[in-house]
Amino acid sequence: MTIQAVIFDIGNVLIEWQPERYYDRIIGPDRRRDMFATVDLHGMNDAVDRGGDFTQVIYDTADAYPEWRAEIRMWRDNWLDLATPVIEHSVHLMRALQARGVPVFSLTNFGRGTYEFARPHFPFLNEFDRDYISGHLGVIKPEPQIYQMVEQDCGLAPGHLLFADDRADNIAAAQARGWQVHLFDGPRGWAERLVAEGLLDRDAAGLDGQF
Repeated sequence: MTIQAVIFDIGNVLIEWQPERYYDRIIGPDRRRDMFATVDLHGMNDAVDRGGDFTQVIYDTADAYPEWRAEIRMWRDNWLDLATPVIEHSVHLMRALQARGVPVFSLTNFGRGTYEFARPHFPFLNEFDRDYISGHLGVIKPEPQIYQMVEQDCGLAPGHLLFADDRADNIAAAQARGWQVHLFDGPRGWAERLVAEGLLDRDAAGLDGQF
């Protein structure tokens, strides 16, 4: 079925998102493992991604664990150090698709406040043809409703959508609705997929030495 829009996840597709790596550097792997075992930090982040206030959710969690208070607050205060670096080849692919007239959407688990905080620092976040941000929608991947909301808003049949995400559960949920999918494990494989689909040629995809 002809692809009429390409959908990008953001974390670990366009921007690396590895909080554990940040904390390993700041407090050391042993203390990081202790903290993540004690505090459900990814659950905290899910609450933000569902629409919870960026600062309040994190600071409330920090106050609930005084022994980790300073470290938990880093999730908010040093967020840009957690969300780094940009995956430049993926950004190139997004822009190359748009240059060929292919609509590009985002579909991401991202808080409302977090996204507004991130947009000035990552200009490409302002360039999508359509944005589907979990914090605005009140639903997170891989819950089926979020994919249905995308379909209803963009008006495209599921089989006309090609979606890249780094998490197998998110991909499986999209595939169950009939979307075409790509499990992202690096920008080169994603570029190869876009070429195979006839959406880009190798040069436009950055496969001949640019990256």
